[in-house]
Amino acid sequence: MIRERSDADLDTCVALLRDVHELAGYPVNWPADPHAWLTPVNRLGCWVAVVDDRVAGHVVLTEDKQGGAAVERLFVDPQATRAGVGRRLLEHCVSTAAEWGRRLTLEVVDKPDSPAIALYRRAGWQETARTPIDWAGPQATHLLHFQPPT
Repeated sequence: MIRERSDADLDTCVALLRDVHELAGYPVNWPADPHAWLTPVNRLGCWVAVVDDRVAGHVVLTEDKQGGAAVERLFVDPQATRAGVGRRLLEHCVSTAAEWGRRLTLEVVDKPDSPAIALYRRAGWQETARTPIDWAGPQATHLLHFQPPT
């Protein structure tokens, strides 16, 4: 089930994010204030995936500079990976952006063997550009830009 994230979910989401960071390196750089990082000022909405009555994933849609929507802060509890949670969160973003009449994009760092990139490609998202970055250290050199399937 996907539902709107509540204030009561935030500590759980931060704990899951810590697990994801330690196991998979996302985010590349740990935020100084993870609660604020999960609640960006330009957010359009924040959602969680719930499996067996516990939060198993998280995603945020933000407003981009062109008035579209961007998928951000998408992560899944490491104990729930490969169970379709990430894909359901991604599909929720696609349908929500369509309902709102907003063009949808996402960006991800180009880490080798990235499960996120594999998810996006399996879901039919198309890479549209690569931008060099200098803020990820040796872990990544480019930001990949994706658009959803048409």
